[in-house]
Amino acid sequence: MKIAVLAGDGIGPEIVAQALKVLRALAKDGLKIELEEAPFGGAGFDAHGDPLPESTLKLAQQADAVLCGAVGGPQYDALPRPQRPEQGILRIRKELGLFANLRPAMLYPELVGVSSLKPEVVSGLDIMIIRELTGDIYFGEPRGRRDNARGEREGYDTMRYSEPEIRRIVEVGFQTALKRNKKLCSVDKENVLETSRLWREVANDVGTKYPQVALSHMYVDNAAMQLVRNPKQFDVIVTGNMFGDILSDEASMLTGSIGMLPSASLDANGKGLYEPIHGSAPDIAGKNVANPLATILSSAMMLRYTFNKDEWAYRVEAAVKSVLAQGYRTADIHEAGTQKVGTAEMGDAVVAEI
Repeated sequence: MKIAVLAGDGIGPEIVAQALKVLRALAKDGLKIELEEAPFGGAGFDAHGDPLPESTLKLAQQADAVLCGAVGGPQYDALPRPQRPEQGILRIRKELGLFANLRPAMLYPELVGVSSLKPEVVSGLDIMIIRELTGDIYFGEPRGRRDNARGEREGYDTMRYSEPEIRRIVEVGFQTALKRNKKLCSVDKENVLETSRLWREVANDVGTKYPQVALSHMYVDNAAMQLVRNPKQFDVIVTGNMFGDILSDEASMLTGSIGMLPSASLDANGKGLYEPIHGSAPDIAGKNVANPLATILSSAMMLRYTFNKDEWAYRVEAAVKSVLAQGYRTADIHEAGTQKVGTAEMGDAVVAEI
């Protein structure tokens, strides 16, 4: 199993290093993997003048899966848009056809106390957010900046979805719901947006193939409110690129920390890019304080979704649960009565459990 490792920027190299520790520990037990690293994001620009160098893209295309850290930093903010680290993420998703982003938001019992919400609201939380990843306003054309008739500057972007793009991501939503509690909530803004009207029409059409799944619809502003008011009403949420970007970050805080949420970005054949949903956090880079658990859990998702190695994925997830049960905490999830550890120490603790 060939894995391209793109550590990226900021805390990326630190957190990815912990996931690699875990994968190498599994390799000692017989998991056959091959790891190859390449520069990406700001590191790609520094090395080759491009956030997604041709050699990095080629490696990602040839690999069976991609493990990614995080990209970006203030030193790149003044670069032209095509050279910004974030464009590397958008481009690799597009180049690899990674249209389905799976973001589980699960609250471990040990972390109930660090959630932003009351324990009775979030205890037992287990949501899967499925975000369309290669369409919508992030990729729509035309886009740009111009001076209007009054000589004022304005910027414009285009929200655009085709029926096949909607249909394939909604299919993923229904198939995921079938394996869980058979509840799917499709989130849109149908009362205002033409793209959302088409989205809802297609979702209803696909739903006729899945009579065993309860399909509901919700406006995105209401969904944002309901995630705070009563998050446990949701099982699987499927939505577009921009709405999913926002809602999944909101959901991360229900779990105690954005440092706990892994993600999988999949193509039509199950090949995926796996990464934590948080950013590069340059303010804490190199300080050994970042939480590596989202990245470690992303590697577990890789074993499950791309390689169909459920038993290996379970070993990683069980090790994380055990470490939390023992009271180990990085700074973002630390509370009184628990043992505060650094990035590397948390990785070592998970390896020890494995």
